Amino acid sequence: MEQNFATALKFVLTDEGGNDDDPQDHGGRTSRGITQREFDAWCRENHKPNGDVWHAPQSYIEAIYQEEYWQPLCDDFPTGIDYIYFDMAVNAGPHQAAVLLQRALGLTTDGRIGPITRQALHSADVRSFIERYTLVKANFYKSLHQPKFLKGWLNRDRDVRANALSMLNGGSK
Repeated sequence: MEQNFATALKFVLTDEGGNDDDPQDHGGRTSRGITQREFDAWCRENHKPNGDVWHAPQSYIEAIYQEEYWQPLCDDFPTGIDYIYFDMAVNAGPHQAAVLLQRALGLTTDGRIGPITRQALHSADVRSFIERYTLVKANFYKSLHQPKFLKGWLNRDRDVRANALSMLNGGSK
């Protein structure tokens, strides 16, 4: 639902921060979590002028998040799960977010969110699922063997968990 997107986007933008161009980050030049490559492709596809992602209009950044990471799945997910999946899709890509979601549900991990995954999601206890998904994500981050980024990823994972649980209570941090 639109209200959940606005809340989730606020959380993601806080975690993603501003501009970054760390040579050890595979994403390269990034602004507010959107890479230069992704920004250029979105602008071409939407017939918008492109340029340096660091100077991208906020409306473009928000549209990319909604079109490429929130839609079409998150509006159909339970509150809290919509945000925790969205954040992981932003952080590691939609396919990896889906694989980890399926792993947390105890399903075959094919990366496709089809009827079996959706049914399991809607049958899950949301609080318990958020806890499991948080643990699965932490294990994923540790498996990447990138010590420079691990502490930040694990801190983000804890923040996302707290934010997702706060959404269940109708609040936001």
